Amino acid sequence: MFQLKKILFASIVTAASMTGTACAQSAPLDMKFAGALEFSDNGTLFVGDNYNGAVYAFDTTGVKAPKQVTPVNIGDIDVKISDVLGIAPRALAINDMAVHPVTSEIYISVTRIGNFESAPAIVKITQEAEIELLNLTDLSFQKQALDHYPNQDTKFRPRGVGKMPPLPRDLAKGGITLSSLAIMDMEYHDGELFVSGVAFDNFLSTLRRMPFPFKGKQSTANVEIYHLSHDQNETRAPIRAMSIQEIDGKKQIVAAYTCSPIVLIGLDEVVDGAKITGRAISDYGNGQPLDMVSYSMQGQDMLFLTSNSRSPQVIPVASMNDAKVYTAEDLPRGGQMDMSPDMPIGPVGKSVMFDGMSLQIDALSDNYFVSLTRDMFTGSLNLDSNPNMFPNRFHNLVAEYDFPQYHADKSK
Repeated sequence: MFQLKKILFASIVTAASMTGTACAQSAPLDMKFAGALEFSDNGTLFVGDNYNGAVYAFDTTGVKAPKQVTPVNIGDIDVKISDVLGIAPRALAINDMAVHPVTSEIYISVTRIGNFESAPAIVKITQEAEIELLNLTDLSFQKQALDHYPNQDTKFRPRGVGKMPPLPRDLAKGGITLSSLAIMDMEYHDGELFVSGVAFDNFLSTLRRMPFPFKGKQSTANVEIYHLSHDQNETRAPIRAMSIQEIDGKKQIVAAYTCSPIVLIGLDEVVDGAKITGRAISDYGNGQPLDMVSYSMQGQDMLFLTSNSRSPQVIPVASMNDAKVYTAEDLPRGGQMDMSPDMPIGPVGKSVMFDGMSLQIDALSDNYFVSLTRDMFTGSLNLDSNPNMFPNRFHNLVAEYDFPQYHADKSK
């Protein structure tokens, strides 16, 4: 969900002692990084800590829903968050965003980069568009450590494009540890938290399922897929965005990978020690998925999938029923780029218009998305609430409908 460049910064936090209900123990909050966010149905806030190798569950339940959900729009949201935190905008890294299922308040996880240390923080944006620093010391919490946390000494391998040598910015990637991808996305479903990321040192791509409330137990399964555009079986790259849907009559994880296959994995397959072969049913083209949002449009269940390299995809869930599973025998050998006549392939839905670049997105209500959007004209980062039937900002668009002559003609 959060971009790779945003998890370069290790972070340190000290907090007052709090009572953790996991394993019936009392312990201080030792969270080092606030990354992926997820809510349970009643409002428990899950926070992924890639650098500490753990998931924290904060009690934000017992709250009331608003009488009506109001769209929230804040320009220069990064500047305003930085002001609340008392840091310069360049010292802020935004990692993820999630909407509270009861209050419709917007939670954003960030990293504060200081002169001597960096620290995690979570801010809350109310229905009145007020930005508040979430005081974690006021909240009871549970902690679930990850099994098979990856070796923190293992780093990425710098590479250039093709036969070209790596540039200095490529070499910098060699300083990032694989453990920075330990938690990529989280999905709560029916009393369990599903967590995608990397683990182990060789068979890296991993799915975990944890019963909640945390009991110190988890099931850890490895995931292998046939990657259509890479034309190879892959065991390393993690699931970057996912949603749990009923497909072919059973609950399945719809998983989005980089470059950019859509893969189905049955929940019944995610058992401890399993080596799962995910079923690649489509590929919508090169790019890195950011967020996958489940919503309803015109009576159909849909997935809204954003990417760092393309317009969002809207995929009808029903289109994945009875979908063909692709293997190496189904496509010409060799990698498949965007211009390949074989791409896109499978039930990829439709690429839709989106004004600007969404870095994070979630459902605000039945009718609205809320997005952290980079404006293509000004470069500013804005918090926008847009209708999910047409998730764009009219003020940036000039079309036939805006001309006064159009309305004059229509009135005749």
